[in-house]
Amino acid sequence: MKWAQITDKGLARQVNEDSMLVAPDLGLLAIADGMGGHQGGRTASKMALSTLEQELTRLLAQTDDPPKALLDAAKIANSAIFARAKEFATLSGMGTTLTACLHRDWQLYTAHVGDSRAYLARGGEIRQLTQDHSLVEEMVQKKVISEEEAQTHPQRHMLTRALGAEPFVEVDCYLERLQPGDRLLLCSDGLTRYLRPPELLEVLQNGPEPDVIVQTLLARALKAGGADNITMVLACF
Repeated sequence: MKWAQITDKGLARQVNEDSMLVAPDLGLLAIADGMGGHQGGRTASKMALSTLEQELTRLLAQTDDPPKALLDAAKIANSAIFARAKEFATLSGMGTTLTACLHRDWQLYTAHVGDSRAYLARGGEIRQLTQDHSLVEEMVQKKVISEEEAQTHPQRHMLTRALGAEPFVEVDCYLERLQPGDRLLLCSDGLTRYLRPPELLEVLQNGPEPDVIVQTLLARALKAGGADNITMVLACF
């Protein structure tokens, strides 16, 4: 696996509340997009990934069930963030998205909460592996609005599920069989706000190296507006 990661606070935000993680020895890639004010958002996203890595390492040493270990680690991270927010008034209401991918023996397990995304590019096609936990996504599923309208809807940032917002959270889990040549992109909504899947695919399949690909995607998102933090983790198999 070749990989690259990149993050930028964007052109409008004063602070970068996103976090990213690549732990090759674990086979773990993850991103988190924090919310709840500058201090709260940064704290939540960093806690999510540090707790996830620590707990996943511990759990994988105790079980031969990788997807359960990943889900349990995500839920422990949720509890830790919620408890920290209750402990400090300045962190009240903080939360974060989490999109975490664990690959073992060409199996890809994804744990997901929020509206960050995982995409898989393969054979000239791109698929979104995760489903957003957002108000506009629910409206799209109910055919109240179209996918195009969702891109600019005033409530597009309103999440229906986040890590750390409640004492317990439902974590989605996805399974995918990887193939040689696959390109896996994890990204925050600072990227997908501006670049649609066809443009992501164009860069993913034509970019020569992972670091060039993420730099190109970042440059395009900034050129298109860059009004939010932008974070990506890319793995090429």
